[in-house]
Amino acid sequence: MHCKFKKKRIPYNPDSLQDETAQSGKKLLYKLNHMKKLLLSVFALAIYSAANAQCNELFISEYVDGTGNDKALEIFNPTPNPINLSGYSLNRYSNGATTFTAGGTLSLSGTIASGQAFVIANGQTTTSGTSPACSPALQAIADLLDGVYPAPTYMNGDDAITLEKAGQKLDILGKIGEDPGASWTDVFPFNDGAGAYWTKDHTLQRKASITGGVTSNPTTFDPSVQWDSLPKNTWTGLNSHTCTCPTAGISEVDNTISVLIFPNPSNGGSVSISSTEGIVTAEIVNMVGQVVINKTGNKNDKTMLLDTTELSKGVYFVKVSFEKGKSTVVKLSIK
Repeated sequence: MHCKFKKKRIPYNPDSLQDETAQSGKKLLYKLNHMKKLLLSVFALAIYSAANAQCNELFISEYVDGTGNDKALEIFNPTPNPINLSGYSLNRYSNGATTFTAGGTLSLSGTIASGQAFVIANGQTTTSGTSPACSPALQAIADLLDGVYPAPTYMNGDDAITLEKAGQKLDILGKIGEDPGASWTDVFPFNDGAGAYWTKDHTLQRKASITGGVTSNPTTFDPSVQWDSLPKNTWTGLNSHTCTCPTAGISEVDNTISVLIFPNPSNGGSVSISSTEGIVTAEIVNMVGQVVINKTGNKNDKTMLLDTTELSKGVYFVKVSFEKGKSTVVKLSIK
């Protein structure tokens, strides 16, 4: 005996169909948004990895040789992570010496956050004979005061300074083993026989394009290659440094804050950034990981204008940073 089963007809319900379509649409939108966020994070990781190869260790970012013992050194953390200074030291190779025995050494302590500077000032607080106290105003800026003489911040223009870790030279300012006379200068042979004084009675600031230290003793030391020279007793730049290293970690690129760029694609000129939160900084990064534009906002404005006139045609990524470490990355095309 054969049994026949009738198919049960489901009555047409347009409301049910609309609900199903809406749910499918929501799922598709979620997947697209998730994919967009994932791709942007991958782009950010690629950008960071390319640039981080040159931004992986502390370096000296400022040098102050002022009146008397008004002297200071600044080091900068270009990496995406905080660095504990245990094991790091500053050393002075005085008057052409090949060791820092006579020039002194300072073991560093503390922690430097990502993208932050750390200032070491001369620690002399009272005048002793012909050696004057360091200015209290300069010492107040410092994160750490140097030790007693001899110490690195008793430099006087002809001493090489190094930043070292466990005996490894991470950065060299000057040339170890060379006495340039009164100062290193900007004209060959870069000693006091020609050119203007740079390392004596001046403040030197590392150029923003420098992303790491000098790890091998140079054949010659021309300070104008990596440094900008400022007048004597200039301290206003201490405790901050501008560098093209992308210091924000990938974990901070979360893309949860909406950012719009207009026009995009752009034909050059200026582009406008608008966001739902106050913009702290905006960076434009090229495809090899170089920060080509960096601009700071006032944390309250939700818009910012960037001049892209000097950028070549191509694809870039705009990283917009906000308070509490949040960031959003948006692709920008220049035609």
